[in-house]
Amino acid sequence: MIEYEEADTAVVRPRESEVGGRRIAAHAVPYSGEAGGPPYRFDPLERRVVERRTSGRVAVGPADTAEWARAVARCPAGPILVGPASPVEEIRGAYLAAAEGAASAGRPVYLLDPIAFPSAPSRAFVALFAWAPGAGARDDTALRSALEAAIPAGGLLPIVPGWTDEPGLLGEYLELLSAAGARFAAPISVSGDGDSRRVLVEARARFDPGSADRFFETIHHCDWPAALREGLRRFRAEAARRGLATLPPRPLGAGEPPGNSAAAARLEERAQELEEDEHRAALLHAAARWIDESGRDLAPVVREGNFAKVFPFGALAAEAEAAFRAPRTT
Repeated sequence: MIEYEEADTAVVRPRESEVGGRRIAAHAVPYSGEAGGPPYRFDPLERRVVERRTSGRVAVGPADTAEWARAVARCPAGPILVGPASPVEEIRGAYLAAAEGAASAGRPVYLLDPIAFPSAPSRAFVALFAWAPGAGARDDTALRSALEAAIPAGGLLPIVPGWTDEPGLLGEYLELLSAAGARFAAPISVSGDGDSRRVLVEARARFDPGSADRFFETIHHCDWPAALREGLRRFRAEAARRGLATLPPRPLGAGEPPGNSAAAARLEERAQELEEDEHRAALLHAAARWIDESGRDLAPVVREGNFAKVFPFGALAAEAEAAFRAPRTT
């Protein structure tokens, strides 16, 4: 039995993180509690598969757009992740209120596993649909609905050595997205800590018992970092072959200078290209954060030749300035 309880306030957690290679400044949580729905879901913020209970309590946020907007306004500048949604969204309306509240506060918004969509879609939204164990030939209705609502949409796949990196599952997943018209397919390296591996083994045994023993050996005895690198390489090659981008587009919030948003997006893309150089990739993400939080339109500063005087990452100044000067693709 699932008990839905109204939360006292809109829950928005300031959180410097990234999802699928894109920066996240905060996470709006319209439904809080791992109960009901599919037995497992993939959490792209924590980079782990989460087990869900068949009964329990779920806290439901307010169906008040203004309250979510006020909560978002207290968070650092930058994109907001909203979600996931809940099967009771049609009755409760907390997810849409959170999404529309974040957008009305001028923020770019990533919609995680939405089942309903803002009534006035704009460039402020991008929809992310996360794969979960047992999904198989997943129903793509929600993804198609997002695209029909003019919201760019695509998938997030956890790279699990010995499972989701296998050619059969990977090919089926990417073909499904491609056929549905997805704009992107982003791989995410799953966490390899002990608890994460335990849940992965249990999930594989539940949905594919015949592969459980082999998977147990793989997941506990493989060279985890090397296996993840190879899985990411294979995913990106197969996605490119199908014409799918491997980073979500960055949404544009109404309160953001377009030049700042585009430059931050290009720096995030450059960080993905250099992800094996962890230090430089971290600097690029820090530069994107600085642009988000700058509080002013930096394009005129670039045009006047003064950008290097205000930019705090000297080693990246030329690269960041080039990100502002590059032609816009959207």
